[in-house]
Amino acid sequence: MKAARLLLGLALALLISGAARAEPYLAIRSGIKCVACHVNPTGGGLRNAVGNAFAQGAIPANALPDALQGWNGSLFDDRLRLGGDLRTATTRTAVSGRPTTQVGGTEQVRLYADVQLIKDYLGVHLDQQVAPGKAERQEAYVRLSTPGLGWYAKAGQFYLPFGWRLQDSLAIVRQLSGVSMTVPDKGVELGRETDEWSIQVVRSNGPGNSGGSGGHQTTAQATWLQPWGRVGAAAARVKSAAGNREAYGLFAGTTTGPIAWLAEVDLVSDTGYPEGSRRQFATLLEANWLVQQGHNLKLTSEYLDPDRRVANDNKVRWSLVYEYTPIAFVQLRAGYRKFGGIPQNAVDNRRLSFVELHGMF
Repeated sequence: MKAARLLLGLALALLISGAARAEPYLAIRSGIKCVACHVNPTGGGLRNAVGNAFAQGAIPANALPDALQGWNGSLFDDRLRLGGDLRTATTRTAVSGRPTTQVGGTEQVRLYADVQLIKDYLGVHLDQQVAPGKAERQEAYVRLSTPGLGWYAKAGQFYLPFGWRLQDSLAIVRQLSGVSMTVPDKGVELGRETDEWSIQVVRSNGPGNSGGSGGHQTTAQATWLQPWGRVGAAAARVKSAAGNREAYGLFAGTTTGPIAWLAEVDLVSDTGYPEGSRRQFATLLEANWLVQQGHNLKLTSEYLDPDRRVANDNKVRWSLVYEYTPIAFVQLRAGYRKFGGIPQNAVDNRRLSFVELHGMF
């Protein structure tokens, strides 16, 4: 009977195309840490048993059918944990003076696996994108944990910690920082998780560098967690033959009634340009209104100054997204984004609408 339920659950997940990655507003709204729900200490990707229970009980508008209840991704006494994310979308883009374009199809299919070599102490984690196109490894690392002490270490390929780990990897702050769930790096991460603090220090290759190129990236992040929300700071320094980079970020989240707020400010300085260093500045302000369980309305305001020395070259992006989660592991999203930039560039002033279907297990 258990095997039948497992197969039915996997079949349903494979039939509902879409993806569901980390949404930090859920952590802010519920007052829990990312590590409480995800195998990865810095959040995103494969859920642990608590995360699966949260996804089934706290997020959806309706309960799962009896045959699918109880799935938590665990096999062999929690020594093997499996999961997956799938996403499909249709996007329509309107640019003034040009024909409207529309694209659609599967955007992503990911499979996750986590093996406990020594239960609660030593594990191996894998995040593999299998579609569209050829298979591509996103994360593959060994993780050492110290239960009760809060320390952990990761070595291999993984996502770097810097600011909010947003579902939308095209958010301006994620594009400017160069850190998102589509840009893993190879290196070593040391972290500490306590009731009030989440701290990470990483030494990695950095963008454009290989293991023997002599370049590297150092990243550090600290987040202070309180009942009213959290405040964090991040810094990254990249050494590369193509030019060096320094990035600094401040981010915070809190709630006011049914609204969960996220904010982030990033400042980046790049060298290697003919005119010298270039400083860039980006901001994010996001409000998530819990209309009722299973229904979330997201309003986002974003800003980018691509060169602090140039006047009137800033870009903005406004987003209105409605997220409906009818049952656990299935989410429908519909949204509208309006871009703004210099009037002479029609593409910078485009309008985009989309419909997405997400599935996860």
